Amino acid sequence: FLLFRRLSRKTSKQLREDIQVAKIFIVDDDPDVVDACTLILESEGHTVTAAYNRDEGMKLLLSNTPDLLILDVMMEQPDDGIAMAQELRRNKFEGPILMLTSIGKTTGFEFGRDNEIVPVDAFEEKPLEPRKLISVVNELLAR
Repeated sequence: FLLFRRLSRKTSKQLREDIQVAKIFIVDDDPDVVDACTLILESEGHTVTAAYNRDEGMKLLLSNTPDLLILDVMMEQPDDGIAMAQELRRNKFEGPILMLTSIGKTTGFEFGRDNEIVPVDAFEEKPLEPRKLISVVNELLAR
């Protein structure tokens, strides 16, 4: 039994190889959030591209299709992330969208998934712990 356990254990390098390496776009107006998410996701082997507002994000998506999109709710306008997600879904973007927000902490108002109003695959409150970000990203990529 002990020998089997030792043989069946994967090294951390082997576990990393099992995880899908993805092209991830982040659209968030907070450079600190973008930098932190980029650092965490790149350490997992993902390629990360950033845009800092809705217009930049939409232009980026015209020429590239990510495996995963991470959006902030509030950018230049209070609903930029939600409006962007709605527009993308109307235009047949089928990739997973992770929405990040700090609205709940600042206003007490909580959002959730809704296929029409907030058409995203996951909704997480900022700040997000690195392990949680990695877990949610891996879950969304596995779908």
